[in-house]
Amino acid sequence: MHTLLVAANPDPSSLTHHVRKELEAALRPVSVEAADLAKERFDPAFTLADRRAYQGSGTYPADIVREHRRLERATDLVLIFPVYWWSMPALLKGWIDRVFVNGWAFEHSPASGLRPKLQALTTHLLPIAGGDSGAYERHGYEEALRTQI
Repeated sequence: MHTLLVAANPDPSSLTHHVRKELEAALRPVSVEAADLAKERFDPAFTLADRRAYQGSGTYPADIVREHRRLERATDLVLIFPVYWWSMPALLKGWIDRVFVNGWAFEHSPASGLRPKLQALTTHLLPIAGGDSGAYERHGYEEALRTQI
């Protein structure tokens, strides 16, 4: 077992990072790796190179290959993020957009349709929110998060 904790918050003193550190400590001695997308300066912008790789007519950018290798070591992925406008921060959304791509996370073609490739990876969401669960349920925010992510 190897767990990859991915945190997406620019403030290193945030509750997001506090939760990540506590979870990392609680999971030990199991193999755990922490990724701080802001500290690592991950670029969430989906570029033309990303698009070409997605379409199968180019290679994955080096930073994406690094993320693929990190995820290939993981059996569990935990996304830890603050809730921004009932969703995840752009930094995390960009990470997902750029990393979970055609040819690596799944294969898609008109002939064969969609074929997922990451069935061995279990994903856990740990959104950090300013409201209680009752408010999220009443206003449909929980459903919005689940639908989007």
